Amino acid sequence: MDASESFTVDTVLAPVDGSEESATAVEYAVAVADRYDASVHALFVLGRGVVQGIDAGTVEEEAVADSTQGFLDDISHIAADEDVSLSTSVDNGFSTTRKTRHPGNVVLDTADAVDADFIVLPREPVTGASAEVLEKAAEYVLSYASQPVLSV
Repeated sequence: MDASESFTVDTVLAPVDGSEESATAVEYAVAVADRYDASVHALFVLGRGVVQGIDAGTVEEEAVADSTQGFLDDISHIAADEDVSLSTSVDNGFSTTRKTRHPGNVVLDTADAVDADFIVLPREPVTGASAEVLEKAAEYVLSYASQPVLSV
């Protein structure tokens, strides 16, 4: 891109996992979208334990759906406060039948599907605390995304 070309963003992808860090990433995604008059697509990525629990019948799918929707409702207020359009989707970050399915792939596949121009996601923790679903995927997304990525 030369200096005469302007950087445009139409869709910002904000992968979320229900963590406080992913809610903060949505705040950044909304700020980027507001700056470029773009929309935000929030992708809720379900973690390994949830996916395995649903498959095994030890986790109630309805409870997961309610919790996920509650989080998406909470972050919708962040976008609404800045008058930024928000769309959402939910996907499994892991599969018991596909070895290559992991949160990083799910994020990049969704970025392609929604034609995202920019990705904002939580970075890996520096404290050594147990990582949430997306924190584990940050390095992968940073390495392989064709879009600019902001890791917060």
